[in-house]
Amino acid sequence: MKASRRRQGACDCIYVALLRAINVGGTGQLAMSDLKTMCREAGFAQVETYIASGNVVFQASGSAEDVKTALEERLSRYAGKPVSVALRTDAELAAIVEANPFKSEPPSKTVTIFLEQAPEGDALLRATGRQREELHLGAREIFVHYVDGIGRSKLKIPAARSGTARNMNTVARLAALAAKKRAASRG
Repeated sequence: MKASRRRQGACDCIYVALLRAINVGGTGQLAMSDLKTMCREAGFAQVETYIASGNVVFQASGSAEDVKTALEERLSRYAGKPVSVALRTDAELAAIVEANPFKSEPPSKTVTIFLEQAPEGDALLRATGRQREELHLGAREIFVHYVDGIGRSKLKIPAARSGTARNMNTVARLAALAAKKRAASRG
């Protein structure tokens, strides 16, 4: 994308895309190699996927809106249905790791739910099925610590319905991959 044609907010950024509601990895599903190909065809560079759960880190020129649209359009054509992507820059993901209010808890029992927009201030009051889970609002995220494990939880958070969740092990690893790409792009 030429500089004169870039939208406001355009940058040469390191992005992390988190796919929502698409099967990845197995037969008849989106292979991570296909996801990489889609990203490269969209003009993204330094494309790297992380575990077969719809996580991809890359460098792209353009606004977050343009990058998100380009990827969602390709994914939707592939899947034959709309596919939503949560997109964060390397700096945003690093800030999420830093903002995690449950740092002293096991990262496998703590998740970040990535949202498109900031959750409403009373979003957690509308949660149902809450037992011992701990919840906290972030900028465009909801943090949840599943004290008894996610498999036992009956928690439902209406504000998170359109989001996508990753445990903090995955979030931290994606932030590290993004930081490494940022350092390489400066070096």
